[in-house]
Amino acid sequence: MLKTYRYRLYPTKSQVTLFERTLEICRWVYNDTLALRKNAWEREQRSVSLYETNKILTGWKREQPELKQVHSQVLQNVQMRIDLAFKAFFRRLKSGEQPGYPRFKGKGRYDSFTYPQSGFHLNESRLNLSKIGDVRVVLHRPIEGTNKALTIRRSATGKWYACFSVEYDPDLAPRKETTMGVDVGLTSFATLSNGEKIENPRFFRTDEKALAKAQRRLSKAEKGTPERKTARKIVARVHERIANRRLNFAHQTSRQLVNRFGTIVFEDLNITNMQKNHCLAKSIADVAWNQFVTITTSKAEDAGSHVILVNPRNTSQMCSRCGMIVKKTLSDRVHACPYCGLVMDRDQNAAVNILRLGLQSLG
Repeated sequence: MLKTYRYRLYPTKSQVTLFERTLEICRWVYNDTLALRKNAWEREQRSVSLYETNKILTGWKREQPELKQVHSQVLQNVQMRIDLAFKAFFRRLKSGEQPGYPRFKGKGRYDSFTYPQSGFHLNESRLNLSKIGDVRVVLHRPIEGTNKALTIRRSATGKWYACFSVEYDPDLAPRKETTMGVDVGLTSFATLSNGEKIENPRFFRTDEKALAKAQRRLSKAEKGTPERKTARKIVARVHERIANRRLNFAHQTSRQLVNRFGTIVFEDLNITNMQKNHCLAKSIADVAWNQFVTITTSKAEDAGSHVILVNPRNTSQMCSRCGMIVKKTLSDRVHACPYCGLVMDRDQNAAVNILRLGLQSLG
């Protein structure tokens, strides 16, 4: 299994300069590789493979000596990103989705570079990077497993992080027999099939006024001035604070569920289509259901638990006792079945239906 460990880096000013230079060189390689493949198709109707671009990169190094200031595998990984972007483009095209052709990266829009195999070495509180040197790193927890790759990432606020991709063999805990259906929502973040509710923290709504104030200052600042640069960092810092709180909440809540239950059942929601409802799009993006389900699934693999995704069709409309369809609007918060007389919370009724579908899928 693969796991990612993220640690905060504290580079010196000279190392920050090297980081920034590496990103700019990678951005140049990215844009030129994209232009090469784009022009080859438009002019010759010919697809350029990853192997061909790697050979061309060798010639670019002879013509541009500054490319030698970056580790060779880092530059090859940049071209691999282009190749993956085109593969994703054609996959979306074949499936009928909005394809999204790969874009050129403007200045400041390239924020990470990767050592895919070698070029890095971790030694206690120092991370040795090829062509850069020893960078101070805060290892707040030990790495368990074998390092496979390292990505250096710059956040929008100018912080630097080291992300280790690690391969490991999990020590599976004994399988728990308890089961639980979870209905995610907006009034409550989640409702369990036993009636428990997890309150919706509404992180974006809480900081919305502070964000609007920072964005107004940014819009009033003149372009190209130090004041605008500072205002942009303040906006990014508010967004970062919201994202960090949301991620921490998802980790803590998922850990509690995984520790308690052996089988956890969620709805397999199409979040993209749900966000087309402009009245609810902001609230749906704020709760980040997909992030929560993904984190829960990841933790369940280590804790001996199992996550099941079921079809969400009619889980809110169906009576959990008799199975009849009872039509409701979003404003109806109580399930009252006219056929069997069951009266219960709408979300709990949906959670019971979700649990039943999950157990049926297990046979």
